[in-house]
Amino acid sequence: MSKPTLAIASDHAGYSTKEELKKYLAELGYNVWDFGTHSDDSVDYPDFAHPLATAIEKGDYQLGILLCGSGNGVSITANKHQGVRSALCWLPEIATLARQHNDANVCAIPARFVSVSEAKQIVKAFLDAKFEGGRHTRRVEKIPVK
Repeated sequence: MSKPTLAIASDHAGYSTKEELKKYLAELGYNVWDFGTHSDDSVDYPDFAHPLATAIEKGDYQLGILLCGSGNGVSITANKHQGVRSALCWLPEIATLARQHNDANVCAIPARFVSVSEAKQIVKAFLDAKFEGGRHTRRVEKIPVK
């Protein structure tokens, strides 16, 4: 079974980690669509988080990875989109629970606070985990503003 194409984006603070994650994801057999940025020149994170979140919202991609310095800016931006559940993940265990309990479809990583090695572990945990459903479904269904 082929793996889904993943969406990825970052600002300048997450650029170098994003580039390393793209290589790692390719090694794991994933195709990756990069929404930018494409250098470490200073940029505004919403310019990259919104297009990724829009693509997730439309169903073009099932899962996304966002990076910025703290992870907060990209996560806040992505969560403005209905159907996007972006979780700030700084440990593999947080990434696992975000998928299992919150059905997170975007993993936001604080690039200035985790090493590339840790970022790889976080992404692997996020991708390996599956939504548990059950009691969590009721909670997740209450998230969207209707």
